[in-house]
Amino acid sequence: MTSAGGSEATGGGASDLPPPPSLSRLVYSTVRERIILGQYPQGSRLPEQRIGEELNVSRVPLREAVPWLERDGFVQSRPRRGAVVAQWDAKAIDDLFDVRLSLEVGAARLAAREVGNGGSIDALNEALEQAQRTVADGDAYAIARTSTAFHEAVIEVSRNGLMTTLMQNVSGRITWLFYLTSGLPADEAFHDHVLLRDAIASGNERVAESVAYAHIERDRLPTFEAMRGRLA
Repeated sequence: MTSAGGSEATGGGASDLPPPPSLSRLVYSTVRERIILGQYPQGSRLPEQRIGEELNVSRVPLREAVPWLERDGFVQSRPRRGAVVAQWDAKAIDDLFDVRLSLEVGAARLAAREVGNGGSIDALNEALEQAQRTVADGDAYAIARTSTAFHEAVIEVSRNGLMTTLMQNVSGRITWLFYLTSGLPADEAFHDHVLLRDAIASGNERVAESVAYAHIERDRLPTFEAMRGRLA
């Protein structure tokens, strides 16, 4: 089974892969977005010829983009099938929530410490402003992207470079799952983000840590309920 959690992926992290050329980055971004939006269904073979024709590129940029798509949990290279779109299963969801708790709760604590020492929360405020506009517009994909952007901003405020790298490796999967569960109340998530911003702004590390944990963990069961019937 090909899991969106990337548990079957071979190879290591970003340091093992050379930066893709600019054309391959374009292909990567386009294919990733189409996978998130369901234009390439989970479990289906990535249509290389069709992608090349639609983007007016040869198959070389796509094949250069595949290792990055695989690293980020969007595809899996399968024998005799080529690149196949990853599938969400229960373990992939649990794994992502566990990684988010490990990463983002600590980042919230570090972010509060940074702010307590004079650091800025501008990145959080900007992310909240963008999220507020998308919630008002009701665009599910934009809401998923700006929600992820807020969590990325928490990492940014923590000023921890390694956490930033780790977040880059999972942020696409976070956006994908947010989009798949877009039926969950976006205004509640936005309210939680405001609470987390305020906790970080207070400089109180324990409060920031507690709010971050509660926000992430509270969504675990509703996410499973929203994904019922759609898991591999």
